[in-house]
Amino acid sequence: MKNLSKKKILIGIAAIVLVVIALVFIDLQRSRLSVPPVDDEVYAAEPRMEYGIVVDSFQVVKDVIKAGENLSYVLSRYNVGPGDIDKLVNKSAGVFNLKNLRAGNKYTVLCTDDSVSRACYFIYEASPTSYVVFETGDSIHIHTGEKEVIVRHRSAKGTISSSLWNAMAEAGGSPNLTIELSEIYAWSIDFYSVQPGDGFTVLYEELVVDDQPIGLGNILTAKFTHGGRDLYAYRFVQDDKADYFDENGQSLRKAFLKAPLRYSRISSHFSNSRMHPVLRIRRPHHGVDYAAPKGTPVHSVGNGTVIDARWAGGAGRMVKIKHNASYTTVYMHLSGYGPGIKKGVRVQQGQVIGYVGSSGLSTGPHLDFRFYKNGAAVDPLKVESPPALPVKEALLDQYNTQKLMFTRKLDSLSMPARRTVKPDLIGEWN
Repeated sequence: MKNLSKKKILIGIAAIVLVVIALVFIDLQRSRLSVPPVDDEVYAAEPRMEYGIVVDSFQVVKDVIKAGENLSYVLSRYNVGPGDIDKLVNKSAGVFNLKNLRAGNKYTVLCTDDSVSRACYFIYEASPTSYVVFETGDSIHIHTGEKEVIVRHRSAKGTISSSLWNAMAEAGGSPNLTIELSEIYAWSIDFYSVQPGDGFTVLYEELVVDDQPIGLGNILTAKFTHGGRDLYAYRFVQDDKADYFDENGQSLRKAFLKAPLRYSRISSHFSNSRMHPVLRIRRPHHGVDYAAPKGTPVHSVGNGTVIDARWAGGAGRMVKIKHNASYTTVYMHLSGYGPGIKKGVRVQQGQVIGYVGSSGLSTGPHLDFRFYKNGAAVDPLKVESPPALPVKEALLDQYNTQKLMFTRKLDSLSMPARRTVKPDLIGEWN
């Protein structure tokens, strides 16, 4: 019996050993399967590039040109000898005028990564997008380059309480965006008559270099609410020229601008009986007075020919422009004339023809603007201006498709807050 019990114990021990061995074997197999296969291919890190140069092996120094510094002064600080500097100066002829180095502009120096730290490359940023590379090594060489400009889509929306300028500033938009938007609607909206509660929504391009905004691209579409009416503007290209059109494909450009000034106020309206501020008698005032600081540019409201530019007594310095067989405009009390403005000169719509002043019978700086149709004075604020060419019939389907996409984007901007500039709102639009 003892031998039998001993035998059973040995069998049990053997079974346990076998189970342990089996478990170890299974665990090893699992471990082997979990180890990723060794890839014979070794992946190297991507080289770091700046200005088209691999910079990993250099000391990189970034700075700005200080007042009084020139190329020789900067390079000598980075151990470039006078002989090499002289060669660079000679090589620069026809590539870059070294007199154009401007204080405040950025530059980068790529130096040897050793105790000498000698400049091998000097890169001067002539503008936010362009640069000049001066190679100072064994091969003296100079070339120019351009940085990649990224176009981002952005939007802005605001409500006017005092002026478009202030509303755009409150919305975080740039002054350039204000100017561009006002120019798009210059034929449709008199910005001296905007009211509290008017508003705008605009989708536009922002130009970015090195992840920093450098300027405004195109306004792609906009909606301006004025007096309870929504006025849409859609950018569209036909005949290789971009223009802005309304929802019916009619051009927003008209034969005449709504006003000859930007950002001013109307101080006196068209009237058949107004108390003259100087003479103190009642007499007709067949024009509109725009109060503005002295020197404010005055723009021709349409294409035409200057038929008079002279001192005209109580009107002071005056310019008269004949636009066509029917329409003539007059600009009075100027402080001076625009470049080249004289009798017989052709002018373009928007061209500066003079500057606000107080010449003649006047109590302060303002422009007296007058509009004549077939020789009779008419109220400039009530002139109905004929439109420019609409979208061509052959392109209407394409225009309507683009218009629908833009309209949906504008209408989707339900932003209750007034300060509402959004980056990368649209992404890929198609």
